[in-house]
Amino acid sequence: MLAAATTRLTELFNARHGQVGQQRAYDLSLVLVSLALMTIGLVVVTSASMPVAEREYANPFYFSSRHMIYLVAALVAAAGVLTVPMRFWRVTNPYLLILAIVLLVAVLVVGRSINGSTRWIVIGPLTLQPAEPAKLFFFTYLAGYLVRRYEEVTENIKGFIKPLAVLFVLATMLLLQPDFGTAVVMLTTTMGLLFLAGAPLWQFFGVVFVGLAAVVSLIVFEEYRMRRVTSFLDPWADPFGSGYQLTQSLMAYGRGSWFGQGLGNSYQKLEFLTQAHSDFIMAILAEELGFVGVLTVLGLIFFLVIRTLKIGNRALSHERPFEGYLAYAIGIWFSFQTAVNIGASVGILPTKGLTLPLISYGGTSLIVMMVSIALLLRIDFELRVDGVQALNRGDNPRKLKKPVARQQVRKMVSDVKQEADDANA
Repeated sequence: MLAAATTRLTELFNARHGQVGQQRAYDLSLVLVSLALMTIGLVVVTSASMPVAEREYANPFYFSSRHMIYLVAALVAAAGVLTVPMRFWRVTNPYLLILAIVLLVAVLVVGRSINGSTRWIVIGPLTLQPAEPAKLFFFTYLAGYLVRRYEEVTENIKGFIKPLAVLFVLATMLLLQPDFGTAVVMLTTTMGLLFLAGAPLWQFFGVVFVGLAAVVSLIVFEEYRMRRVTSFLDPWADPFGSGYQLTQSLMAYGRGSWFGQGLGNSYQKLEFLTQAHSDFIMAILAEELGFVGVLTVLGLIFFLVIRTLKIGNRALSHERPFEGYLAYAIGIWFSFQTAVNIGASVGILPTKGLTLPLISYGGTSLIVMMVSIALLLRIDFELRVDGVQALNRGDNPRKLKKPVARQQVRKMVSDVKQEADDANA
């Protein structure tokens, strides 16, 4: 009797969820792709940083060992976030926004200046870049805002302007560092998320126009930004001055050809190309692993973004809008930051100083991005659990993926009862 009942209930469950025995509690592909990108990053950071580490610290593995520590810290942080339910983020996102503002103010007051930029807070042996968690905290707040004020956002301009006002405050503090790249990433992600949330097109295009005008103004009226733009338009006009970094990066790409010079055989990393292990790591990867290596990394990141957007879409279809908007924000953030980093290294965009997700050297960036991946895994996990719990509560048969008529369900239950009565008799 028990075997018959189990079989019948398994058939009903499979009609809703597919084969139970083969279903995982998490997205394995997302985990494997993230680990693959982190592994590639560790290898390329080690290769790209050895010359400068040997000269500055008399230890060729100085940056590599630190990056490995950051990887471990990122995995530990991600494991911790996986245990936190999404309800915590839904409730605390306004407080996380306040924390982001406090961090950005703190870096202006007690931050360390490097090459004219004040972007880091030094706490003992640790270096924190507040702009990285500020991005995640702001996107978490924005997702919560869209849930709380959805009607305002979609029906009147007041609800549309409020998150932009918050963004303006954060962007102002970022520009004081100055960190123009992060401000652009936050603006782009915000506009993309508002568009996906259903904001009226006339408001959307109006704000996009104002945003582009502001970006152009910031470039025109700041001399060093203007030099970056002019040098990216024609780097060979001043190959040993303003165009030096880009010309060296382009030479690295050119030497890489299809299959590269071989791992460890880059010339440009011999301190011809500065910041080779951080902002311009893709140029070194292209020189050593060639077009095939670049295409592999882009394919992995593209897969990661597509999975992220699918998780967001699934969350919205399961009536979990906060999780859906947050996943969308992470997907837009990752894709745009990748485009800006690689675009700058190949001369399509001006240099912005943004890391390549999960690959570039940078502890805070790596940890925050792994936390974002953990959030995606948590969202996906809760969606899978919701499916099981919904079935246990009794789904409406009309909502099943493989529709099962109400009469069929009743017949299954009746058959089980009949078999039980026969066994007792």
